[in-house]
Amino acid sequence: MAFALGAVAFVIALLVSVMLHEGGHLLTAKRFGMKATQYFVGFGPTLWSRTRGETEYGVKAIPLGGFVKIIGYTPLEEVDEADRPRAFYRQPAGRRAIVIAAGVVVNFVFAFVLLMAMAMTVGVRQPGTVTTTVDQVSTCVPARLQDGCGGGRPASPAKAAGLRAGDRVLSFNGTPVADWDELRDAIDKAKPGETVPVVVQRAGVRQPVTLRMRLADVGGEPFVGLSARVVGSGYERTGPVNAAVFGGRAIGRTVQSMGQIVVDLPAAIPKLFTPERQSSPGGQVGSVVGATEVSGQIFSSHSTVRDKIALYLSLVVSVNIFLGALNVVPLLPLDGGHLAVVAYERLRVRFNAVRGRPDPGTVDMTKLMPLTYLAVLVLVGLGVLLILADLVNPLQMPQ
Repeated sequence: MAFALGAVAFVIALLVSVMLHEGGHLLTAKRFGMKATQYFVGFGPTLWSRTRGETEYGVKAIPLGGFVKIIGYTPLEEVDEADRPRAFYRQPAGRRAIVIAAGVVVNFVFAFVLLMAMAMTVGVRQPGTVTTTVDQVSTCVPARLQDGCGGGRPASPAKAAGLRAGDRVLSFNGTPVADWDELRDAIDKAKPGETVPVVVQRAGVRQPVTLRMRLADVGGEPFVGLSARVVGSGYERTGPVNAAVFGGRAIGRTVQSMGQIVVDLPAAIPKLFTPERQSSPGGQVGSVVGATEVSGQIFSSHSTVRDKIALYLSLVVSVNIFLGALNVVPLLPLDGGHLAVVAYERLRVRFNAVRGRPDPGTVDMTKLMPLTYLAVLVLVGLGVLLILADLVNPLQMPQ
């Protein structure tokens, strides 16, 4: 039930995000007197619609996007003579640019508002200090670091040696350790298969206990099988100013991460259907199906309510930033492609004016159609590939 609730919550958030994006186009177009005849969320068969004024508002069956139909959005469209003065392509370039960019702006503003609200209500999670005290001991040696414990896997070195939750590691393989970084460095210096002494302080008793463990080999790296206890972590609510700073920085980090994903995606495509899918940034990108799955995992996890709310809101924020960033790409039929056309028209006008030539008018869109079809083919193909990967090899929320 919790998983289904999370999935439904994400679908609702996605529809709201699409409505806001398309609403940005609609409201600015109406503000400038352009004629908008349709405002729909989704694609395919119409489930519900209602006409108010000259605009039909409705919901379609496939919740994978939405659209606003503005008369004369391109010069290729046939426009009734009575509507020609209100056609999009006949409007000043500045107004067209505002209408095109409005959807992107709304998505980023919505993400920013959500981040501010999260910082002021749920709070900003503080990282805390990672100690050398054992929080959990892994039961087995996984085949890969991202895998769990399946049947027949050998016990982890920490479990086999008798390491317990609450033990504080004082030294590892003869090297004293005062913090997690030092312990991690000491582990990295050891070799898989090597037997090492580990000195711990147990149950608050100052008398150290020496354990001997034989390190396992996972991917050629030494594996112990313990997680460290974090102290001082938690959520801290902030005021409006700090919340605004938090929101701006979070959006910047998310956009940067998306850039890394785009760069890594081509190399990650062959791994989409393998256990190594989430081993690189590109493999962690998913479709609407994958995001719905992750939202369900968030709601059905054993995390605290506060953690669930923070993770869910973060997911919704990421979706809005993704919608905004994707539409900035200067390729038709995306918003960025239409903005690029408007910018090219204005540059061409200025260039001709300098040379004493008349305004050449709007761009011949027929010349851009092959590139548009190619962009649509790539986007649809990638979307279908990610959907199949999410169905066959779904993303897993980090534990």
